[in-house]
Amino acid sequence: MNRNCRRKTEKVYVKVNSDFDATGYMQPRQITWGDGRTYPIEQVRDFRPANTIADMPGDCYTVMVKGQERHLFFEHSDPRFPSRFGRWFVEVETK
Repeated sequence: MNRNCRRKTEKVYVKVNSDFDATGYMQPRQITWGDGRTYPIEQVRDFRPANTIADMPGDCYTVMVKGQERHLFFEHSDPRFPSRFGRWFVEVETK
């Protein structure tokens, strides 16, 4: 693939409210952007290691937000910081 044809994206870290079920599965429920806009996650369609979607470490959740399918990534924390579990981000296109 020609590098000039690739979409340019950047990680945007977001706040995500999530629930954990009895088995420990993390279910994201709501995304809040840095400017305070909040969107409920209507459905989680898929969950898989992120390297199968975007060649990234961590996990990728395919979610429905406002009727549109989006990828929501969970980046696991560095093991040197045991009090940090991880953080969420979405990829947005840059110009």
